[in-house]
Amino acid sequence: MALFEDKWIQPSFILIFTPVLFLGLKVQMFSVKKIDEEVAKLLELKAQLGGDDGKHQFVLKTAKGTRDYNPKQMAIREKVFNTIIGCFKRHGAETIDTPVFELKETLTGKYGEDSKLIYDLKDQGGELLSLRYDLTVPFARYLAMNKITNIKRYHIAKVYRRDNPAMTRGRYREFYQCDFDIAGQYDAMIPDAECLKIVHEILSELDLGDFRIKVNDRRILDGMFAVCGVPDEKFRTICSTVDKLDKMAWEDVKKEMVNEKGLSEEAADQIGEYVSMQGGRDLAERLLQDPKMSQSKQACAGLSDIKLLFSYLELFQVTDKVVFDLSLARGLDYYTGIIYEAVLTQAGVAPVSNETQQGAPAEESVSVGSVAGGGRYDGLVGMFDPKGRKVPCVGVSIGIERIFSIMEQKAEASAEKVRTTEVQVMVASAQKNLLEERLKLVTELWNAGIKAEVMYKKNPKLLSQLQHCEESGIPLVAILGEQELKDGVVKLRVVATREEVRSIHSAHIMFVLSHTDTQICLDSNETLKVCM
Repeated sequence: MALFEDKWIQPSFILIFTPVLFLGLKVQMFSVKKIDEEVAKLLELKAQLGGDDGKHQFVLKTAKGTRDYNPKQMAIREKVFNTIIGCFKRHGAETIDTPVFELKETLTGKYGEDSKLIYDLKDQGGELLSLRYDLTVPFARYLAMNKITNIKRYHIAKVYRRDNPAMTRGRYREFYQCDFDIAGQYDAMIPDAECLKIVHEILSELDLGDFRIKVNDRRILDGMFAVCGVPDEKFRTICSTVDKLDKMAWEDVKKEMVNEKGLSEEAADQIGEYVSMQGGRDLAERLLQDPKMSQSKQACAGLSDIKLLFSYLELFQVTDKVVFDLSLARGLDYYTGIIYEAVLTQAGVAPVSNETQQGAPAEESVSVGSVAGGGRYDGLVGMFDPKGRKVPCVGVSIGIERIFSIMEQKAEASAEKVRTTEVQVMVASAQKNLLEERLKLVTELWNAGIKAEVMYKKNPKLLSQLQHCEESGIPLVAILGEQELKDGVVKLRVVATREEVRSIHSAHIMFVLSHTDTQICLDSNETLKVCM
């Protein structure tokens, strides 16, 4: 005790002070660690914004859900676009364009639960604006605003969705849509059948693999919901849930209907029986005799149109890829009649069996993604018309980004070289000091409409010029030399075979190239000919 007495410290104080001291040290250590973390964050931010020299350092990346396209990818895209536009024009369509943004009220309330994915823009001078979600609603606004009642149009442009992107599957926040629509009062199912024919032609020409076009009708869905006991006010929300069947198992879809949407289990089970059915015209005939479905006038009208649709599809010779699928819903609110969706399948599209046509569950094939979709929307234009005048419309949208992803994967897997330019001939020189002659010849070719180019060097090596042709896929080289200039001719070389025509006049080059887009080669007499 003497020690404590000499230092005027009591034992009881030591007992109290010791844990407080340890606690203080612990808090201090925690604070230092926290400070170090914050300092590290500030240093990282400083590095991003720029160092002490005041220079700003940018984060070089594209915005989430967007991407750049290199020349090879753009060449593939251009080929796909040309195929699609060629098909649209073959069917007599003309094109229009609309602004990339619309009044917010134009887009609001047209997309059901997907309305939350619309990009709203900051108020700029009194107008509330949004980026367009698709090309269909702007098209309907265009028809109503210009009082157009008949048009067959196509529109290819970018749309924007504040979605969760999946880049590897061709799902972006900024992407192209390729739409074909027929507006006007026509006899039932003829324009609808042509839209399906267009989808069949495009997917067949692009050679993406096996595909299936699923068709249904909103009236059949609404009639099915009614006879299954779904309350009227829940039709659209239950329809949105059924639309998830291509991504979710039936058990999960049913759980969402019952637990989240408040539907009875009995009603959900009845819906489950119907949405498992696939077939063709025979299934439509069977459902017209169904004790429940036959009670709904809406469903019967839709089923009758499905029968008529298949009769036209047979004439168009596309029934091998089309299936009547009661699980197809398409969640957009503006559809009023026939709806359809094209999907690629890994397992292929087997012919619809008799058992399936009688309404039994179809054999599953592995879906690898939707590549087209559309349907009839007879009431959308009337929503914009001051007097509510309706213009019946039906159309299809090609899922171009998904197609691009598949085409790019195929190009990567293939050894085939993708050309990124369309140059037909390279004007080259074999000796030095022939720049003027090269420029004169390439000018002649350009003036004649020939796609040609020349190297931007005064005295390029012949080997470098030939290597450029091989790397770029340029099929022909027009070679100038001192002897050729004296004789007034040009030496023409086929890059692929390395064969040469010893003497050919420049006018002959222009004639050959301007009269064919096919590959040029040489015969045994070293005469130019078209390779078939």
